[in-house]
Order: sequence, then structure tokens, then C-alpha cells
Amino acid sequence: MSTHLKSFATFSAFAIASNLAFAGCDELPNQAQLKNALDVAQSQNNGGFGLDMWATIVDRDGIVCAVAMTGNDRGDQWPGSRVISAQKANTANAFSLPGLALSTANLYTATQPGGSLYGLQHSNPVDTAAAYAGPSSNYGLENDPLVGQKIGGVNVFGGGLALYKKEGDQFTVLGALGVSGDSSCADHNIAWRTREALELNLVPGGVGPNNTDGIVYKKSSGWAHPTCSKEAETVAKAIGAG
Repeated sequence: MSTHLKSFATFSAFAIASNLAFAGCDELPNQAQLKNALDVAQSQNNGGFGLDMWATIVDRDGIVCAVAMTGNDRGDQWPGSRVISAQKANTANAFSLPGLALSTANLYTATQPGGSLYGLQHSNPVDTAAAYAGPSSNYGLENDPLVGQKIGGVNVFGGGLALYKKEGDQFTVLGALGVSGDSSCADHNIAWRTREALELNLVPGGVGPNNTDGIVYKKSSGWAHPTCSKEAETVAKAIGAG
């Protein structure tokens, strides 16, 4: 084997090993921890329909680390919301920084026609090969086919939050959480409760209430999100999510 081919083989083996190791997921919750936190969050009043939910965690590179569901079977939640939860996680990770957290809810107004970020939702498309890979029987489980894949996608309504750790005065983005399966406002509240339960909710600052990445219902704000229900808004205020 030539030196060139040997170098290529070594590089390929390293790349494959690196991908399989999912090093970026090491500091993030595993599937069981995500499911437990999601179950508790979904069981509370979140101002929505009380539907079963999907949740996805991605690392800082946008690689899916875990997918969970609250139902007993993949059909107990809206099937389309599985990929949406992954989109939300990707979005919150892709547009949050060590000094500024942006939730997917914060992006709604800015991405409407005439908004400062109009067109953002059409960037970074979903990898459909990853999104619809099988077997479907593993959806929402530890071996969900999304795990280890870069899903991509941009979603601009409530349910996606960046995940942070803090050491001293230093904030680090570990990745993000995406939740979907109810109204977008309830999704935000459930994601907020889930992130808090996972103890990854210390954010450096944001455009939301109290300098957070909370949901904004003030229509005059450039970072506002539509009100789904008065109850969802009340819940958000009560739990510090908006």
C-alpha cells in the first residue's frame, strides 16, 4: 500500500472512530435521563393539550445524542414532531453562543417577511436521509436511527433551548434540547421544565424576559412569539420561561 493510501486509511479510521465515540455527547444527558426529565415536564400543566411529546438532544456540532418520547409507542405522539424536535435542537444550538442564548421561540418574529432574519428558516436544511432512516420501531428509543447523525434544519417556533454549563464566570454551550408534540407555546414550557430538570439551564443572557432565552409575548418586540393560549402564557410566567 502506498504512503498516500496508508495516510488516507489512517485518517478514515480516525474519522469513523471519532464519529462513533460521539465525544460531544459525553457531557450531555443520556436517553434515560432525557426521558425521565421529559416525562415529568410533560405530566404538568403547560397550557397546551396535554399531548405526548418527543425530545431530542444534540451536541455542539449538531450531532444527535439522544431521542426520547413520553408515550408507550412511537404512534402515541405526532409522528411528524420527532423530526421537528430534532430541528428545534439543531436551531437552538446553531444560533446560541457562550454569551447569548436564543431559543427557537425568540426567532419567530425576526424570520417573518420584513423581519431582520427573514429567510433564516430556509437555511441549513434537514438531512432527509438521516431524518427518515429506519427501522421505525426504534424511534424514540436509545437506538433511535437519528443518534449519531447530523440532522440539520431550522425551526422558528417554541420548543428549542440551548444547553449550558458554567464554570466560574465562563459559560459553555454543550448543545441544545428540542421538544415537540403540543402547541408551540406548550412545547416551550415543556422544554424549559425539561432543561431545568437536567440542570443545564444556566444561560449567559438573552433577548427574552429577565435577560434569558424565555419566550416573549409582547407583540412590539422584534423577538416576539404568537400567543397560543392565555394559559400557556400564564404558565410561562409562573415557571420563569417567559
